[in-house]
Amino acid sequence: MVTITLKEGQLSLAEMRAALKTPLQVKLDPGCLSRIETSAKTVDSVLEQEQTVYGINTGFGSLAQTKIARDKLAELQQNLILSHASGTGPLLDDGVVRLILVLKLNSLIRGFSGIRMKTVEYLQALLEADALPCIPAKGSVGASGDLAPLAHLSMVLLGEGEARIDGEYIAAWELLRKLGLEPLELQPKEGLALLNGTQVSTSLALHGLFAAEDCLASSIVAGSLSVEASLSSYSPFDERIHEVRGLQGQKDVAANFRQLLNESEINASHENCGHVQDPYSLRCQPQVLGACLDQMRFAAQQLRIEANAVTDNPLVFPEEGEILSGGNFHAEPVAMIADNLALAIAEIGALSERRISLLTDPGFSKLPAFLSEDPGLHSGFMVAQITSASLASENKSLAHPASVDSLPTSANQEDHVSMATFAARRLGEMSENTAKILGIELLAACQGIDFRRPLTTSYLLEEAHQMVRQRVPHLDQDRPLAPDIEDASVIIRRGLFNGWMRPQLLSD
Repeated sequence: MVTITLKEGQLSLAEMRAALKTPLQVKLDPGCLSRIETSAKTVDSVLEQEQTVYGINTGFGSLAQTKIARDKLAELQQNLILSHASGTGPLLDDGVVRLILVLKLNSLIRGFSGIRMKTVEYLQALLEADALPCIPAKGSVGASGDLAPLAHLSMVLLGEGEARIDGEYIAAWELLRKLGLEPLELQPKEGLALLNGTQVSTSLALHGLFAAEDCLASSIVAGSLSVEASLSSYSPFDERIHEVRGLQGQKDVAANFRQLLNESEINASHENCGHVQDPYSLRCQPQVLGACLDQMRFAAQQLRIEANAVTDNPLVFPEEGEILSGGNFHAEPVAMIADNLALAIAEIGALSERRISLLTDPGFSKLPAFLSEDPGLHSGFMVAQITSASLASENKSLAHPASVDSLPTSANQEDHVSMATFAARRLGEMSENTAKILGIELLAACQGIDFRRPLTTSYLLEEAHQMVRQRVPHLDQDRPLAPDIEDASVIIRRGLFNGWMRPQLLSD
């Protein structure tokens, strides 16, 4: 079990990636205790002064002008949670839910949300037990935060709804009893602090970012194998070409290609072949993938800030004794980042599909048609290429920007929303499509390398070839390729090539 300590604004990308993959032991920095207590006391003080403050002693959304009696304030917070638990669709993956819990806890300990330490400890108890609330994936428009999904998370603290432990479903009331906890009785502001915020959108976007990193690293390896299998030129990766343009992502991607493409017998065999230029999907890989990397690095920078941010409303400022209503819950930054990541994921897959097409075309690759041992009797990779085309086309539709859409909600009080949750959620499907395309390219490129034997490629690419062959044998006659594609795409999804990248693609 991985242990992380939450400190003010210091949660790292590596810790977030770990939360998506494995149960966590979460400790809190001792300095957060006084901030949390002071924030909660500020809420109590405002109520004692009988001030009217949104969400503490008023209704919500378009009902903000409705004053709530003092003896109804606890009921107000509970009703808020229950009424907002209106999500639908399939449940979010366990890893995503775990990260949502971490990000929500990370935000609350900053001391600007007006919640008690007891409420923080309930969230911490869920993480310690890896008890993950059942959260429907659909129902949020990304402002005022991720209301519906966070309500489904929060109502487990009240003994309502369901959670999962070790893949098994358990009623929330039974879970609390198992953890030795009573259903939480919310105090003023606490319900709003729990379900207001961008933690769901941000967690989904981070999941998409890390999947995009896996795909990009794999595309550099698969693209290098395709360069070798197709007897393409090394000259487009020459450092001088990329230095004069100056774009960092392009330079770093080209450097990774140079690391992979060296001391190859296959390349030496056609050094003086007279071939002038290769198609763009081979020649322009540093330019296209470098642009994707630049987008991903900006996304990583912004999402790390958002993951450490306070995004509920209103916010409590204890030093001034003020509670201010604003709009940090609006997830437009996450929506735009997710849209840019969608473009990168789609382009990585689109470029890979074009290379698969070139490898299966004997007119270009000078390999057997469709990489078949006996073309005509056997169809080889003919339909695998069609599958890659269908997935690349599907990603084009999914890449349509979500952030430009908005539908007013809550009687026009919330009249512009971000659609960040969908923008981020579709990244999972897109990265899965791209992983499958890259899996097909790995298979096709390794098949091409097989046809170049006894010549060998570079040391690292021979290692990549062996990694594929340990899972999938050479295609000597037609067989169902669906299992092969799945086995090859596991290499991408597990990020097995990420550690090969020098320079590293993403870092804290």
